[in-house]
Amino acid sequence: MPLTMNREVFITCAVTGSGGTQDRSPHVPRSPQQIADSAIAAAKAGAAVVHCHVRDPETGAPSRDLGMFREVTDLIRASDTDVVLNLTAGMGGDMVFGDPEHPLPLNAGATDMAGATERVAHVAECLPEICTLDCGTMNFAEADYVMTNTPGMLTAMGRMMTELGVKPEIEAFDTGHLWYAKQLVADGVLEPDALVQLCMGVPWGAPNDLNTFMAMVNNIPDTWNWSAFSLGRDQMAYVAASVLAGGNVRVGLEDNLMLDRGVLAENHQLVTRAVEIIERLGARVIGPEEVRKKLGLTKRMPRG
Repeated sequence: MPLTMNREVFITCAVTGSGGTQDRSPHVPRSPQQIADSAIAAAKAGAAVVHCHVRDPETGAPSRDLGMFREVTDLIRASDTDVVLNLTAGMGGDMVFGDPEHPLPLNAGATDMAGATERVAHVAECLPEICTLDCGTMNFAEADYVMTNTPGMLTAMGRMMTELGVKPEIEAFDTGHLWYAKQLVADGVLEPDALVQLCMGVPWGAPNDLNTFMAMVNNIPDTWNWSAFSLGRDQMAYVAASVLAGGNVRVGLEDNLMLDRGVLAENHQLVTRAVEIIERLGARVIGPEEVRKKLGLTKRMPRG
């Protein structure tokens, strides 16, 4: 399949994530105010979409606290900077087993398993334009941690998102996740004009080599919109790769902490670097209003 370059590219900035990066860089935002400020700065630099998690402001540990999601949402919407809001719905599916000889009972301190309604509660409360839907179960980096998203759970969560008028962003960590996403569309759970994020190089999903990347790209239906990212030092290489393959891009501190070797990044700097790459390729970076038209999103107004 020949490459068809995307000439109208939107950038998503993944602002903070849920990984244990908070002590590796002082620029990883923790509090709702810090997360909102970093998201707004990224939007001013050229990100049309900001993807937000929340963290405990003191420890930096990942959180599902509805009040913090509400605070981040309100702060971003109340600013004078327009941006499409994308909230994670990936939390609440963390299963951590015991050691290999005694896998049960589960590690209660690390396991975080919640029902579909609870996992989507902050989405129903905040009504972002987009929220993520991790479209499969996989071994995830650590030895005994499984990211758990069963077909039943995905069907329930996907239906809730669709009924709320929030567009799911399908997070595809491997080809089988795209396979099941197409089934969710066929079953009427998701709308036909689906949105996909290809997550490359995340242990132990799809490796970030270009053959695997193109296998993922070639499994996306022509009517869907998609973006891609890879981790760490490959982040900017995948900005170019995604645009050349016809997609959009994601950068941000969730996936990469460095601007250059030995230089810790801030979110807005990563966005600026991505803008430079996209424009040097001869493409145009589009803004939030164009993204809403492209993806069929409804802008939500700040609470009065």
